[in-house]
Amino acid sequence: MTLAFVFPGQGAQTIGMGKALADAYPAAKAVFDEVDEALGESLSSLIWDGDIETLTLTQNAQPALMATSMAAMRALEAEGVDVTRAAFVAGHSLGEYSALAAAGALSVADTARLLRTRGQAMQSAVPVGEGAMAAILGLDLDAVRAVAEEAAQGGVCQAANDNDPTQVVVSGAKVAVERAAEIAKEKGAKRAVMLPVSAPFHCALMQPAAEVMAEALAGVEIKAPAVPLVANVRAEAVTDPVLIRQLLVEQVTGSVRWRESVQYMVAQGVTEAWEIGAGKALSGMIRKIDRSVACSAVGTPEDVQKALQAGD
Repeated sequence: MTLAFVFPGQGAQTIGMGKALADAYPAAKAVFDEVDEALGESLSSLIWDGDIETLTLTQNAQPALMATSMAAMRALEAEGVDVTRAAFVAGHSLGEYSALAAAGALSVADTARLLRTRGQAMQSAVPVGEGAMAAILGLDLDAVRAVAEEAAQGGVCQAANDNDPTQVVVSGAKVAVERAAEIAKEKGAKRAVMLPVSAPFHCALMQPAAEVMAEALAGVEIKAPAVPLVANVRAEAVTDPVLIRQLLVEQVTGSVRWRESVQYMVAQGVTEAWEIGAGKALSGMIRKIDRSVACSAVGTPEDVQKALQAGD
């Protein structure tokens, strides 16, 4: 079997995530300690004992999800499975940073600081209440792009996440996104769901955040990843650190081409995907993209053991 490690994005966060891993594996606990030190605060206390509203704030959720993914990665490594077992790494939006940390391209401390900066920059790029995102269910990417174009009416409305054949997310100005949701239903979408997000991610309104990230990324060392990264904005494998830096900036305003990324990995021979960290959202998307890919979620000590048995 050819394996890919995939890393979840925002929305997968839960109170208590990663705690069992930290209790079972000293190397997993060390990740949370390293993130706490890098941020100068106890993010782990918020993750394990805080309230979900505070954890869900973009500036907290992003480094918290990365920490949980890296804790799961360290647990796998403690059991003798390192990142080179995979042919590719890929992550959904912020998960791309987790993927790069797992592949050794970024240090955990730098990744935590970058994601805190990214979360703050994305939150402050658009005043609260002026942007929105909506999941359009039952229309394909071309149809949703046409809907977004019709809905924009001089404002910003773009296809932001091409998640799977049944779900494309639009992002932009709140009035335009609400208009897109109505137009999509008129054009045969099964549902159009406004998402509980605090900012309109992956659209042109995020340009101020892209500029902040360009500056932040310029000051961080990026090494060649131990295995190729399938980049969100290209939906193909990259290994060059200069290109990776550029694509992480483009990713702030660009679309997350998840469906195409999975199709690319399948075309390269991937038959199995391990979702490293919190939740099972990516596994669900992958099954809708290509049912032939065997998916496993690796977020608890029990999951680690199951994955080891499946990988034997």
